[in-house]
Amino acid sequence: MFRVGVDIGGTFTDLYAWDEENPTNSGVRTAKVLSTPQDPSLGVIDALEKAEILPAEISTLVHGTTIGTNALIERKYPDPALITTSGFRDVLEVGRQRRQALYDPYQVKPKPLISRRNRYTVVEKMGADGEPVKPIDREELLEVVAEIRDRGIKNIAIAFINAYQNGEHERIAREAVLELIPDASVALSSETRPKLRELGRFTTTAIRAALLPVVGDYMARLEQQLKSQGSTAPLYIVKSNGGMMSSAAAKQRPEELIESGPAGGVAAGAYIGRLLDLPNLIVTDVGGTSYEAALLEDGRGLVTDEYELEWEMPVIVPMLDIRSIGAGGGSIAWIDDGGSLRVGPQSAGSVPGPACYGRGGENPTVTDANLVLGRISPDLGGKFELDLAAAESAVGGLAERLGMTVPECAEGIIRVVSEGMAGAIRMVSSDRGRDPRDHSLVAFGGAGGLHAFEVAKAAGVEQIVVPPYAGVACAFGAITMDVRHDLETTFYSPLEGADFAALNAEFEALEERARELLIADGADPDTAVLDRSAAMRYIGQSYEVTTPLPSGTLGPDSVDEVLRAFYAEHEREYGLYSTEFPVALVNLRVTAVGLTQKPSDDSMAGSAAEANVEPKTRTVFFDGEFQEIPVYDSQAVASGLRIEGPSIVEQKDGVVVIPADAVARIDQYGHIILQSKGAQS
Repeated sequence: MFRVGVDIGGTFTDLYAWDEENPTNSGVRTAKVLSTPQDPSLGVIDALEKAEILPAEISTLVHGTTIGTNALIERKYPDPALITTSGFRDVLEVGRQRRQALYDPYQVKPKPLISRRNRYTVVEKMGADGEPVKPIDREELLEVVAEIRDRGIKNIAIAFINAYQNGEHERIAREAVLELIPDASVALSSETRPKLRELGRFTTTAIRAALLPVVGDYMARLEQQLKSQGSTAPLYIVKSNGGMMSSAAAKQRPEELIESGPAGGVAAGAYIGRLLDLPNLIVTDVGGTSYEAALLEDGRGLVTDEYELEWEMPVIVPMLDIRSIGAGGGSIAWIDDGGSLRVGPQSAGSVPGPACYGRGGENPTVTDANLVLGRISPDLGGKFELDLAAAESAVGGLAERLGMTVPECAEGIIRVVSEGMAGAIRMVSSDRGRDPRDHSLVAFGGAGGLHAFEVAKAAGVEQIVVPPYAGVACAFGAITMDVRHDLETTFYSPLEGADFAALNAEFEALEERARELLIADGADPDTAVLDRSAAMRYIGQSYEVTTPLPSGTLGPDSVDEVLRAFYAEHEREYGLYSTEFPVALVNLRVTAVGLTQKPSDDSMAGSAAEANVEPKTRTVFFDGEFQEIPVYDSQAVASGLRIEGPSIVEQKDGVVVIPADAVARIDQYGHIILQSKGAQS
């Protein structure tokens, strides 16, 4: 039986599977097929067929998907409605009244997730202490629901002010909705994320309401596709927090899937870190249109509570801190008004794609530049025939305007895009108080190894790891994940003098709910790991620092330990702390992890060969001139081989460039470990 990971991207659907009865390299299956945007579930079936895995042979299927993210960005979901407290109709649109570009008078705010004509208000008021101030006007409520029903809207968000403290009025409103619209999908803010600050809570609830039909329909189609072909395996979905949950849970909480796809790469990075004893990593992934970066510390991805879907659209679900910029293989090179070479964020996409694809694209892209330089072969390893002449023509038009030769311009494109990629690394490291020099870089994506050394050099990272399955890393990461749930509630109190009886009761309630969720997802609660933390801040601050808390019963004698933990986290995030100011608890969190079976070390795909095969050669442009350099096949080199630059290593789904000032070695698992020659000496 196979444990299968699948990741659906905008261009390709990737699969990585390992045979539980054959935990060796020979039991691994991989596949990469074109995605099927008209019905992404068909791409999953295509990938299984290419990997020669029958649905009946699957023991567990773990699936990463961007279906929710794409639906939100493109606003492609059934129109939802919002019912909120009188006076708060426009919270989603007003936001925090900040400006994305301080001096741009023409900037336009993103389109709200729920249009104003679909936002309704009712009279009600719950106090900030959770005590009712004004009862909900049921007659007015029924009139509002009747209008929503008459307009044919069936996915409804209910978000009342201060419902994070007491959701009674929201539950009354849900009963009224289901009374008049029995088949409605209803999202309550008090159940979605019962945390203070209404913008994040309203936005996250709106996201749940918008995605309930989208994700629910997709999951149902995929389950039906698999079932009709004989699968009885449980279906799990990759979550934004770096864990996974059952498809049944995903249908109920689709807001937790926003970074579902990229989260698989972080999980793959964590696996590599454990395997190679590298606890601090920067994980990167080069796609067709974007470049993503995330940081792992002590083997865990950094989590953020400040993710924004778009400007002024905060999502207050705990998510891996993954930063994305418009820099990928399809990114278009252009000249700005000042005459400088720029790359991205515009992309040629998959249609028409880079000029070398021969599908009508005329703009020079990063892929065209790599082809012109000889860093990728025109036959793309026998998978696809690229048009070198078209690439040279596209880059040539830009080169003429810049007064450069075509190869010089292509090399300039690579340097510019690599510097932009290094900027994404700084976002997840330097911007959060971490030094990138203390980390190793893991390069994922088919083009990850093409740019890894240049990017690492620009970011100050000394060691690079390119795994043998880099092209399907997110699919691999999916099957290394554990079931994970993050539960939160608001508990505002100064730490000194806190009501510890109430605090312990809140944590116990969260832990009980967490165990219930683990059981529902098929995890063993007896072997689960439950961690406590709290969002804390100095009194007077606006934002919090997530601080780990000890398990067990807390009391006044725990205050010093909690303060030390808060000071350490505050210093880690901001570089300083003070013992002079009072500290407050704001939100409580329980993270529950249900452990799952992991691939064995012996099952790593792409393990090196027993003996080296002599490399072929190719003419490649490096450092201002074309040179005849060796090109190695990653499947034909043995562990321990040292490769001097300039050289190229071609993998099954990618290419690794080793410049003249770099050296690489192949480890026992087939990883390519890349460093500068100075670091080696």
